Amino acid sequence: MIINGVQIDATFAEAFPMKATRVIITAQNHKWAHISAQAMTGFATSVIACGCEAGIERELAPSETPDGRPGVSAMIFAMGGKGLAKQLETRAGQCVLTSPTAALFAGIDAPDQIPLGKNLRFFGDGFQIAKRIGGKRYWRVPVMDGEFLTEATTGMVPAVGGGNFLILAKSQPQALAACEVAIEAMRKVPNVIMPFPGGVVRSGSKVGSKYKALNASTNDAFCPTLKGQTRSDLSPEVESVMEIVIDGLTKTDIDQAMRVGIEAACSLGAANGICRISAGNYGGKLGPFLFHLQEIMA
Repeated sequence: MIINGVQIDATFAEAFPMKATRVIITAQNHKWAHISAQAMTGFATSVIACGCEAGIERELAPSETPDGRPGVSAMIFAMGGKGLAKQLETRAGQCVLTSPTAALFAGIDAPDQIPLGKNLRFFGDGFQIAKRIGGKRYWRVPVMDGEFLTEATTGMVPAVGGGNFLILAKSQPQALAACEVAIEAMRKVPNVIMPFPGGVVRSGSKVGSKYKALNASTNDAFCPTLKGQTRSDLSPEVESVMEIVIDGLTKTDIDQAMRVGIEAACSLGAANGICRISAGNYGGKLGPFLFHLQEIMA
């Protein structure tokens, strides 16, 4: 398969089951909603070492938020419910409760509920006040700039983590340019996040390592500097490879994000140094969700 001179490899990406939630952070203005959301979703690129994967989904207009203020929706993914609940509570307490003018609300309505502000209320030292509105429980916690308003719980749903594709280019600037246009397009797709810095990871990994302490290591088959030292999957003209990883609420959400991202990257074409689109294929070792590139782009 060729799109605008760019080869789409006959391979697939692998992904694995996760648990996810969405929260809505509002503030006096979008600036402070983003600051709070960026802090809460920091150090959350990979469950390998961060405990969760998180990112900003999109900006919300006042008409879309529970309190009619500017807001941001953020999503957090973890390997299980207990881990997700712990990460959410810690991050909300340290990064939203502390952020000027911020309020925190549930972004998913689901039967499975995990604490949002349920335990953060204790910061009020007995002065906190509960309110029930429309069947939902909220807490008003006194803080020095006024009060912190938070919903008690939020929904938790099954999700998919680790969808991905690789962009192979003739140079590092060309690979990054393709990633940037891909991320810009993918951020318009709902129910997904790209958790790595700016949505892009340059240190793509493979399953396993020669070192027993590591369960993942550099994907040497796609490292340009190792062409003569390992079983490389790179042709001579490829000098840079970058990866985009996607977490989504469903496989269909990730399919859609991959489709628009690959289309955007291929729009630059071979004329701009984009050679191939591939994926992290680990022979079925990583997870049960398979994303076949040519099927997605057909």
